[in-house]
Amino acid sequence: MRQRPMQQLDEGFFSRDPLVCARELVGASFRWGACAGRVVETEAYAEHGDEACHTYHRPTAREFVAGEPAGTAYVYLNYGMYWLMNVLCKCPKSDKNGFVLLRALEPTEGIAKMQERRSREKLTELCSGPGKLSMALGIGREDHGRSLVASAQHGFFRPLETGLPAIDVLDDIRVGISAAQELPWRFLERDCPHVSVKYGKVKKS
Repeated sequence: MRQRPMQQLDEGFFSRDPLVCARELVGASFRWGACAGRVVETEAYAEHGDEACHTYHRPTAREFVAGEPAGTAYVYLNYGMYWLMNVLCKCPKSDKNGFVLLRALEPTEGIAKMQERRSREKLTELCSGPGKLSMALGIGREDHGRSLVASAQHGFFRPLETGLPAIDVLDDIRVGISAAQELPWRFLERDCPHVSVKYGKVKKS
């Protein structure tokens, strides 16, 4: 039996407030099959009181939160065009459940495959947005409900390597939403060229 790699983030990591998970994922590594990248941008969405979260409007999203364990992939089609990868967060000690959207990666492995899928050469154009990220990694409908913590067979996270400098994480407003626009629930690495929108440049609708 293939063993889980050392220091792979487990269910316990995602059994917390999605805002905490979203911030702490910045700097972590995300592997998907033969491709991998360093997480440089995330967004948090709360199950309760967040009009921008699917649980606010969709019963199926609420059922997903109730029925699935922390660390499960929540993948949905955005604007009928792009699959977006989210991770379910469930805090057993409170009702602070929700999702973390992976908004951007700095590509580190499988770059040639990402370039082929995206029909782009520049590294900063491969995963600098949630739709681009899913396209580059080959994430789709079939990955909805996949565990990102149960094994290392396909997708999983690893924390920032020990000994590396701490990541300077900034808080900003979320991108491309029409409700709850004022919440500073986007987390991004300072001065990183791989993020989808630079700090302070999000335009409210």
